[in-house]
Amino acid sequence: MNARLTDILPESAATADDGPYIGRSVQRVEDLRLLRGLGRYADDVALPGMLHAAMLRSSIAHARVRGIDAGAARAMPGVHAVITAAEIASAPGQPVPTVPLRLQPLPCMEPYRQPVIVQDRIRHVGEVIAIVIADTLALAEDAMEAIELDLEQLPAVADWKTSAADETLLFDATTTNRGVTFTARRGDADAAFAAAVHIQREHFTVQRQAPVTMEARGVVADWDAANGRLIVYGAAKVPFFNRHASARMLGMPDSAVDFIEGDTGGSFGARGEFYVEDFLVPFAARHVGRPVKWISDRREDLMTMAQSRECEADVEMAFAADGTILGVRGTAWCDLGAYPRTNGLIQPRNIPHFLTNAYRIEAVHVDSHVQFTNKGPAGTYRAPGRAETAMFCERLIERGAKAMGLDPIEVRRRNLVTSSDMPWHFATLTPSAPESSGLSEADSGDYLAAFERCLAEFDWQGKLALQGTVVDGLHHGIGVACFIEGGAAGPRENAKIELARDGSITLYVGSTSVGQGLETSLGQIAADALGIPMSALTLLHGSTTYLHEGFGSYHSRSTVMGGSAIIEAAGKFKQAVREAAATYLECLPEQVTIAGTEAKSPRGRSIGFAELAKNETIVVDGTFANHHHTWAYGAAAAHVAVDARTGDVSLLDYVVVEDVGRAINPLLLRGQLLGGTVQGLGGAFLEEMVYDAEGQMLTGTLADYLVPTATDFPRLRAVITEDFPSPINPIGAKGAGEGGTIVAPAVIVNAIANALGEYGVNPTSLPLSPSRLWHMIDDARRAAR
Repeated sequence: MNARLTDILPESAATADDGPYIGRSVQRVEDLRLLRGLGRYADDVALPGMLHAAMLRSSIAHARVRGIDAGAARAMPGVHAVITAAEIASAPGQPVPTVPLRLQPLPCMEPYRQPVIVQDRIRHVGEVIAIVIADTLALAEDAMEAIELDLEQLPAVADWKTSAADETLLFDATTTNRGVTFTARRGDADAAFAAAVHIQREHFTVQRQAPVTMEARGVVADWDAANGRLIVYGAAKVPFFNRHASARMLGMPDSAVDFIEGDTGGSFGARGEFYVEDFLVPFAARHVGRPVKWISDRREDLMTMAQSRECEADVEMAFAADGTILGVRGTAWCDLGAYPRTNGLIQPRNIPHFLTNAYRIEAVHVDSHVQFTNKGPAGTYRAPGRAETAMFCERLIERGAKAMGLDPIEVRRRNLVTSSDMPWHFATLTPSAPESSGLSEADSGDYLAAFERCLAEFDWQGKLALQGTVVDGLHHGIGVACFIEGGAAGPRENAKIELARDGSITLYVGSTSVGQGLETSLGQIAADALGIPMSALTLLHGSTTYLHEGFGSYHSRSTVMGGSAIIEAAGKFKQAVREAAATYLECLPEQVTIAGTEAKSPRGRSIGFAELAKNETIVVDGTFANHHHTWAYGAAAAHVAVDARTGDVSLLDYVVVEDVGRAINPLLLRGQLLGGTVQGLGGAFLEEMVYDAEGQMLTGTLADYLVPTATDFPRLRAVITEDFPSPINPIGAKGAGEGGTIVAPAVIVNAIANALGEYGVNPTSLPLSPSRLWHMIDDARRAAR
């Protein structure tokens, strides 16, 4: 275990100009730059001699390629190259490289990996057939029109049920469109259901969603032929993994490739994963010997950025007479589209594993099938698999309790995991890649206490009088739900601290910034750990030029893992300063104390960092390794008013409570919690990626694919608690970027169901758009006649 923060804080707190910083709502240091338009995004990169790339994408969902004639396009003035699979394959007849799996790299997934460019088979609309390089983007797009394609259209497999029939196979090397089945088991589920006095069964449907980032994806690659080096701009989230993947596919050593992180307009689980363009653009730059830029437009982004969530599930919950939940079991089918993205197996993995949500359920048997179809490839979207299962679990509890004549609030109280249950063990998952070992148990917490805090903050008892009432023609309802949030994935993270010749201190971290305020939160940790003001520290992140290795920002890991690595490095840095200063101060290193940027001896002599740096070189590395995950948790409650004439829902009050162990910056955390909530509400009410029976995407613009805006949900409240610090990292913090998203759909379906109790409406399909809700109400009215 690395040094604990409490070992460092006393000295730091006494010497920092305005510290300690941890626990303070420090304003985001990156905002001054970003809000003044001084950010540097991928499209801001302009290099001498730079060419532009356009991707020829398939307009057909499923086809066999009989021929590609790019002769006319190549002959057009201003066109420098048209690259197809023929140029990329190492030899005629050899396959092109395929996109690697970063998370859950199960061997059974090998046949389903995505080729970096179409070779002989098209499997989704938008798949890249050719890349055109020209002087301008307009010329490149004109040249795309001149490429002749000879395609044999094949039947489209556009939904999981057609896929499961295996009548049309998407991959010739397989005998099935089912990639893998994940199974979660704990105890004896059959015995639990045999002993139940009530079994609640439900069928759930969750729509496909697109993680719409403010900035579309982009890649700029610069090939240095003289030195055999490649620089790639536009990296995000996991630049070290992507650098390694690109280098391997290009036949280059990692050391010859640099991925440079820029500013990004959000991530939401999808940005920064390895996409085919991360290979194609660098390949093109090397091919033409010039810098090449590719920037996605919004339609391309909706079409090709990893989509997620689409699934159906038949699940059931067994209850004892007093409301004790005896077990859960069921089956889910996840539509992953044409290929698994680098993290595409996380959603289907999480569904069986976390169907128990925050509850003490001893018997579990849940299967989750991965089905491939001719839709856009799926990856992760904020809270993959957990937003879905929180809704499944909470709706089963709500319906089961009422069917038994019990209060759903009391049923939750009876079954929520408490501190006496910790460490709480989750069901065993198979198959499971090594990195999933950290998902086996919750680290600390009291889920019942967070639930009670939420009820109090919401004034549940006070609002109960509104439950099911009609006021001014609107049906009022309140709902509640709980959640858990795994975070801080391993295996490790790195940091480096350097004392420059002028006495300034630079911190390099392997974590990346995807809009979460990384520079601020890690700067606070570093300033306290070093005992210096934040303003005395320069923090550089993400780019592969800074460190030998980094693991980036995903799974709500950057603060916990990156911050812990900083603490490790800070301890080494201060020791290195003591050892260097001891010579000048004529004392032993252990007698040297550090106050800000000054080292002092017991006899009152001192030397500043700037003076010390003139003759001493101090560079230290820190690594924090941990395979155990942190588990934040909480609950949310909502008050809605439904207009049964239109299906419109007004969100009148919404409270979410999350225990994060240790809040480094409450202001940032609150932003994450509220932002995540809005994203979850977008999934509950608005967002839906629609495909037709031929695999054509029908929601190709933001006029069709609706995302929430700042004015849609103005009445949100977030409460952060720190009752149970994590025992598995020196900060005590827990990853907390997704909790608001996880719980929102579960709360909304319960609140709407309670509002429409007189109709017997049971919302189990998302999104709850006005149209869908109106039809549910209308169907209920017709059934009641």
